[in-house]
Amino acid sequence: MRKPVIGVMPLMDVERESYWMLPGYMEGILEAGGIPVMFPLTPDRAVLGQLAESCDGFLFTGGHDVSPEIYGEEILPVCGELCPQRDEMEKAVLQEALRDDRPVLGICRGIQFLNAFLGGTLYQDLPSQHPSETGHHQSPPYDRPVHDVKIEKGTPLHALLEKDRTAVNSYHHQAIRETAPGLEVMAYSEDGLAEAVRMPDQSFVWAVQWHPEFSFRTDEDSGKIFRAFVEAAERKMEGRVG
Repeated sequence: MRKPVIGVMPLMDVERESYWMLPGYMEGILEAGGIPVMFPLTPDRAVLGQLAESCDGFLFTGGHDVSPEIYGEEILPVCGELCPQRDEMEKAVLQEALRDDRPVLGICRGIQFLNAFLGGTLYQDLPSQHPSETGHHQSPPYDRPVHDVKIEKGTPLHALLEKDRTAVNSYHHQAIRETAPGLEVMAYSEDGLAEAVRMPDQSFVWAVQWHPEFSFRTDEDSGKIFRAFVEAAERKMEGRVG
């Protein structure tokens, strides 16, 4: 039986001039029933378009900070390392995904990039711009939860997890500041940050600030998110084949 193909955005080590990948992204998709394929880092829209056409869904991974230039702000000294090539590539891939209503899951940087791309803004650095007692930058092991999120009733995430709160891991220093038009917040952190969003006018465009790729084997909720994403890609695949 054919399985849905998921295009996975690459991680980039600029200093070593190399691509790399956390196994949890790939394994989370595999265990949920999909086939993960890591994209090359390229600005070539013809290449990206052909690759995107072969995919039934897209995973936008963590990694570099999103450039403030995307949301019209000056780059502050507290902003972390940027990767302009990745920003440009992910713009092209996300445009392809949204144009054809193909499923998207964003994780960490993925939620930040989705929000910035759609017209929202980000905190460039939480410790200096949104100081809080909530731990957003934990130490290993990364599969353990460090804070709760409140899940909004009536959202698809609430329907999936069937609970009002869940405990999550957390490893980030940027986050959504102003939510983009067209995004619905599905969960908030204890200190008021958007922790999960979706695009209501797309069949499945979800993004979370936490890291299910580290916790999907130890946390049932993280596994459910991967499965919901891959199942949405499977439905898209069946519709394209049919």
